[in-house]
Amino acid sequence: MTALAANPFRFIRISLTYLILTAGALLLLFPLVWTISTSLKIAEKVTLTTIELIPNPIAWWNYVELFQRHPIPTYFINTMKVLIPALFGGLITCSLAGFAFGRLRFPGRDVIFVIVLSTMMLPYVVRLIPLYIMFDQVGLINTFWPLIIPRILGHDAFYIFLYRQFFRGIPEDLFDAARVDGLSDLGIWARIVLPLSKPVLATVAIFSFQYAWNDFLFPLIYLGAKKINWTMALGLYGMRSLEGEMLWQQLMAYAVIMIIPVLLVFAWGQRHIVEGTTMTGLRG
Repeated sequence: MTALAANPFRFIRISLTYLILTAGALLLLFPLVWTISTSLKIAEKVTLTTIELIPNPIAWWNYVELFQRHPIPTYFINTMKVLIPALFGGLITCSLAGFAFGRLRFPGRDVIFVIVLSTMMLPYVVRLIPLYIMFDQVGLINTFWPLIIPRILGHDAFYIFLYRQFFRGIPEDLFDAARVDGLSDLGIWARIVLPLSKPVLATVAIFSFQYAWNDFLFPLIYLGAKKINWTMALGLYGMRSLEGEMLWQQLMAYAVIMIIPVLLVFAWGQRHIVEGTTMTGLRG
């Protein structure tokens, strides 16, 4: 007799838990399924009130027409111009700052770290006008530089905090042994710290990717109205109408294209998100 059979109340509790979790998962997945279904419908069936999750016929050509009507490859390349610096800043620049705050000793370290953390208290829209004026004065508006420079310099204090907390949990003996072997601080960061920090690196990589991929406000402010400079998020906004007609099926097809990379990245590193954020919260 199994343990569950011997304790029927525990069996009922576990069954109800799984039932509730399954119902919640299906509820959360329904908008995604509806988006995919709508992207594969013909125009006449998009506005019908009846629920048809499996379209008949399946209009695969909605995706072909989407690429014919809109420069999706150009939008993707423009997004990569922002995404790659964001990954560099999140993985390299912020990890260096976190290493300095967590493992090095220098005058004013704690004060500077408090100042860095205080930037998390300010809504990013509060910094928007001063940043816009600064970039406008140096002639960088309508270029990608206002989106690249802050990201490549590691502008997110939250990432620095995650790295610092994680690095403080690495045993001090490893650093002492590395210094005895003649490694510099930069060598310790590259050869000792980073290989041990895969959970927090994966977590920051996912957050950086999602933020840069979905960012709408800052590209809208800095890149202007030229479609040749638009990112994927701006392209989705521009899809809201075409020739006075709302093409919902193509709008949903574009939304599916936007969702797929985020889902793939999340599926790749989902276990690291929990591990990285949990461990950084318990250390140091």
